[in-house]
Parts: sequence; C-alpha cells; structure tokens
Amino acid sequence: MITLSINGQLRQFPAALSISELLDELDLAGKRVAVELNGEIVPRSQHADVNVSDTDQLEIVVAVGGG
Repeated sequence: MITLSINGQLRQFPAALSISELLDELDLAGKRVAVELNGEIVPRSQHADVNVSDTDQLEIVVAVGGG
C-alpha cells in the first residue's frame, strides 16, 4: 500500500504505479493534463516510465477548453 498526496489530498493505492497508470486510476487517461511530481514537471513522454512512490506529492492540472 502506498500513500500519495494528489493536489493536497492523501490517496492510497495498493501498489506502486507509473504516472500513466495513476492517470488511468484517476479517470484522467487521454485528457490534457500537466503532472508535477515532488516539485518537478514530468513531460507527457515520460508518464509511462516514471513511477510514483510512497509519500510522493503530485499536482495534476487538467486543461479545460471553452469559449
């Protein structure tokens, strides 16, 4: 079990996962998002390769269009 801080809220997951897998779990897969992991922006091209660990802090921003 790992605990992550996502946008200031603690969330628990059964095991470590990649950012891509985390976005799937959060129903954000395929959406335009920016992910910051422990103060560093993670490029979209690295989402499948970067794993989150217990106590990591993430900020996830979803781009919203409109007019």
